This record gives sequence, structure tokens and C-alpha cells, in this order.
Amino acid sequence: MIEDMLRTPAAVQDAERHTAHNYHPLPVVISSAEGAWVTDVDGKRYLDCLAGYSALNFGHRHPTLIAAAHAQLDKLTLTSRAFLHDQFADFCRELAALCGKDLVLPMNTGAEAVETGIKVARKWGYQVKGVPAGQANIVVAEGNFHGRTTTIVSFSTDSDARADFGPYTPGFRIVPYGDLAALTEAIDEHTVAVLLEPIQGEQGVVVPPEGYLHGVRLLCTERNVLFIADEIQSGLGRTGTTFACEHEGVVPDMYLLGKALGGGIVPVSAVAADTDVLGVLQPGQHGSTFGGNPLACAVATEVVRLLATGEFQRRSAALGERLQAGLRGLIGKGLVAVRGRGLWAGLDIDPALMSGREACERLMERGVLAKDTHGSTIRLAPPLVINEEEIDHAVAQVAAVLAG
Repeated sequence: MIEDMLRTPAAVQDAERHTAHNYHPLPVVISSAEGAWVTDVDGKRYLDCLAGYSALNFGHRHPTLIAAAHAQLDKLTLTSRAFLHDQFADFCRELAALCGKDLVLPMNTGAEAVETGIKVARKWGYQVKGVPAGQANIVVAEGNFHGRTTTIVSFSTDSDARADFGPYTPGFRIVPYGDLAALTEAIDEHTVAVLLEPIQGEQGVVVPPEGYLHGVRLLCTERNVLFIADEIQSGLGRTGTTFACEHEGVVPDMYLLGKALGGGIVPVSAVAADTDVLGVLQPGQHGSTFGGNPLACAVATEVVRLLATGEFQRRSAALGERLQAGLRGLIGKGLVAVRGRGLWAGLDIDPALMSGREACERLMERGVLAKDTHGSTIRLAPPLVINEEEIDHAVAQVAAVLAG
């Protein structure tokens, strides 16, 4: 009886019966995982090419990160920020060094990091730039995905994320992604920040035109506006560098980090900036009960140390070339376009063949897990621990699905 209930169809139906339908997951029920592979309740193995939207950059159950979590669980898990704990200083100091910034503000989710960035930018605008009270505006890009809180969906251009959640928060201006002229025109004396993803992940791994990020950096400096880089999906090794901004030699005023920072174990996010920006916050003005908790800091500190070796960035760069080359070879054979950097790719499927959802379902049947977005596009973002043979296997399965 119990074994029968563990079969995938029954488990899927049970989950759907008791869950709000804010997701439409593939009909697979995962029960265990290690490295780049997951296993479902029926014992079938799948190559994970989503990696928790980049939350699992270091793979499932990385031994160093699991050991850190186990050790911390035996000592201390939560104090709240009302007190200090012995993991906090190391995490903040080492993450600040990785980012090349003075200060770090830890939170939990990526959306919290974005909300923090918005609040800090506004406060900086009023206190440092001298913007009149209540007049601050932030310029964002079409096709953005920064989260789904009420404020964030106010400047989303995705109807699914935005519709029926108004009234919307004012203070945002939306311009086409990659259009420096439109960005220049949108900035005025009340603009406090430009908030961008260096690569738009949810939109289909959209890489901006060469020189765009460099132009944004110059423009923000010239107009005394903060450049906020949402590196929640693109950062921490995913694109072959620590941060995707590095591909153009750009350093933003503020990094928004999350997902991979928690090592696939706990939710951890952070804002990193220099004192003249992040220092505008004073006690009582922003916070989180779980932000910067001992367990999160213990795991995230090990994540930072893994990144400090450069190993995962090098793996992503080298293996990413193999992945991108393999996928580009399928253009004209069912793929219309391939975009990406490092171990991150967006694949546009000929819509006459199938939808992105259908492609992901067929890949699942062949033992590869991926995620669709915007109709006929699918995203691949395998853990950075994937190897050459596994990459070739993933590409081969994509080819097989396209061939029918």
C-alpha cells in the first residue's frame, strides 16, 4: 500500500490536490539527488539541467557544503540579528572581499535582495544625491525578472506575473533591454538607480549587445545614478566568471546576490555595496528575522570559499564552450537560436515542431530535466559539477527530441 502511494502518478496527484497551483511542475517526483543527478520515487535517474534556477551551482549535496551544514546544525541555527553569532563576521567579510565591496547586508530570498536594493537606492537618492522626498525613480528593463513581490511585479512586463495584482507601486521607468539610447533618455535628475540583470534569465537567457553593460556603467557614473546588477541567477560562477558583469569588465555600485549563495541547502541572499551606498541604512530601517542566521552564514561562507578558488568559474567557462558549441550545432535542425554564456543557455525551438513545455516533457522522458519559458524557449543551466560526458549526453537528448 505505502509503496503504491510512492509511484509517481499518485504522488503528483496528491501534491496537486493539496497545493495552490502557482507552479506547473513536470510530472516527476524527486526523492534523492547527488551531484548533477536526481532520482525519482520510482528509482529513475535524471540529469538535472535546471539546477534549481542556478541555486544548485555546486550540485546536489556538495560534500563540503553538507559538512558545514551538519556541523552548524549541531551548534546553533538561529539567533536573529538582535545578537551577533560566531559565523556572521566571517561570512560578511569574505563575501565583501569576493565582491570587492565594503559592506554586505544578508537576507534570505532573491526577491528580498531586490527589495533591499530598491530601498537602499531610494534612501541614497534622498540622503546623498538630494532628490526631493517622494520623487525618486528607478529605471528597469523590459523582460526583466527580479522576483514576484508586490513592488517588483509593479515593474514587470510579464502579464502572468503582473496581471490582477494591482494597484502597483510607482517610481519605476521601463526601457527596452539593451537599448542604451532609451536608457539615457529615461534618466532624469530624480533617477536614483538603474536596475538590470547582466543576462536576462527568465526571459530566455538573453545576453545584451556587446558594450551595453559598459555603456550603462559610464552613463550611471556620469549622471550620478547607482548601477544595480541583479546577479541572483547570473552570478557566482554560472557564466564562467564570478559575476556576469565581468564579461565587460564592469563593476556595479551594488550587487544583488542569492540562489547559489545558499549552496542548494538554505535560502541565502545578500546585497553588497560600498559604505557610501549601503551605509545609509541605520538600525530599525530594514531587517529580517532569518537574514544572516548562523546556519545560512556557515553554508554561505563555504560557498564563498569554493568560489574564491576559481575552480567553478573555470569549469563553467571551459564546459560552457562545449555546451554552447553542441547546441549551436542544432540550429537549423529544430533550433532557431541559441543564446548564453558559460553553463547557461536559452534554446529557441521552431514553434512548428513543439512548445517549450512539450520539449521539456520529452526531455524528461529521456532522463534530462530542463525548464521552458515564453512559449517555445527552454533553458539549460546544469550544475557546475557536470562533466564533459554528461554535457554531451544532454545535447544528444536535445537532438533526439528535436528529431522526433
